[in-house]
Amino acid sequence: MRKLGLALAAAVFAAPAFAADVTVGVTAIVEHPALDAARDGVKDSLAAEGFIDGDTIDFVYQSAQGAPATAAQIARQFVGDGVNIIVPISTPSAQAALAATRDIPIVFTAVTDPLAAELVPSLEAPGGNVTGLSDMSPMAEHVALIKEITPDVETIGVLFNPGEANSVSLVNRLKEVAGPAGLTVVEAAATKSADVQAAARGLVGKVDAMYVPTDNTVVSALEAAISVAEENDIPFYAGDTDSVKRGAIASIGFNYYDVGVQTGKVVARVLNGENPGDIDVTFASGSDLFVNPGAAEKMGVTIPAGVIERANTVVE
Repeated sequence: MRKLGLALAAAVFAAPAFAADVTVGVTAIVEHPALDAARDGVKDSLAAEGFIDGDTIDFVYQSAQGAPATAAQIARQFVGDGVNIIVPISTPSAQAALAATRDIPIVFTAVTDPLAAELVPSLEAPGGNVTGLSDMSPMAEHVALIKEITPDVETIGVLFNPGEANSVSLVNRLKEVAGPAGLTVVEAAATKSADVQAAARGLVGKVDAMYVPTDNTVVSALEAAISVAEENDIPFYAGDTDSVKRGAIASIGFNYYDVGVQTGKVVARVLNGENPGDIDVTFASGSDLFVNPGAAEKMGVTIPAGVIERANTVVE
């Protein structure tokens, strides 16, 4: 890896293009299928744009293993190493990157609410050294799906880490759309992955269904929560489609590999000389319905045939 000084790293804004030996620092708050898929999508997208790992770029990836303090250390390390661009995956990693540098370009991805997370002051031409891609969940569609599959549900327990700004935004949005749909929301906090199972157990007897948004802490320990749902015949829904493969009943969401591909195209624009502050923050496109009839059966639920018929993916 070539080590660049901060002054040279900052010069990326003015450079027309990088010829070779460019370092792309990629970091995620934790490793789980959705974030891993986003990382792979970024890497493949960059290769398609001519930025090939081991040839024209060094693609360096580090996971914070769920620890915000480690995310901050990784960001500072990237700055010290003089990477040309930082690609943080998830809100905590993006916040850590911005705290570490106002000079090196940052292109975030899998960030739910960039404004609430104070990453950018505006979605349009945000200015500074930051832009990226939001994965705000289609929460109203999630609630409608829950009501369609399990119409008797009146109370839903949401598992989330209140320390993740993205999750707080999603829970607030869930409350906004749940009320008109006749649902009451019960919160269950888990500040670290080891707390997830206990948080799920705390919902037993209080809720008719469980839901986890795109919360990195809970998703990293998803099976622990799903086991509680299965033991107690409580329908379990998720905010991302990868979690359906792991045992949730259903979700409407993004293909996170495609989210990574979309992000990689923005990264390439910056590597080719555009100022990230001049690039609008965009929202991930595409929406797939995933269902898991086997998981539903374990929770005492039968998914309606009409839902299965229109699903993009039926997990066997």
